[in-house]
Amino acid sequence: MDSSQTILVVEDSDEQFAAVRRAFQKSEIVNPVDRCTDGDEAIDYLFRTGRFAGQAAVQPAVILLDLNLPGTDGRDVLERVKADAELRKIPVVVLTTSDNPSDIQLCYRQGASSYIIKPICFDEFLKKVRTLKEYWFETVALPTNVG
Repeated sequence: MDSSQTILVVEDSDEQFAAVRRAFQKSEIVNPVDRCTDGDEAIDYLFRTGRFAGQAAVQPAVILLDLNLPGTDGRDVLERVKADAELRKIPVVVLTTSDNPSDIQLCYRQGASSYIIKPICFDEFLKKVRTLKEYWFETVALPTNVG
């Protein structure tokens, strides 16, 4: 992934978002990061509605999506993204504390690219972020916004 491509993090917890940012820094992920704090804001950001209406579209290269969000939850955000012809190509990595097998199954059925369970220990979280970086940012070819 080109280091200029944006990563969208959909996370309501300030503490969890701070951990993501810290893990990104330690993993040398230098991409721009946009944050949405709930599902409704994520929908507005991605579809350029609400407070994002009229702003130039910034299509993220990857979406890191928490499931348990206030308002529209992550499951609904995932469903909306994967139902849209333009947005469905964006990899959605579910990054959540839920280890519920029905959540895992539902997310993959709805088109999630990966499902990562957030560990409690920061060192374990850092390992997962480094693996995420190696795979999504260094190994795979991601679609770009061409033409």
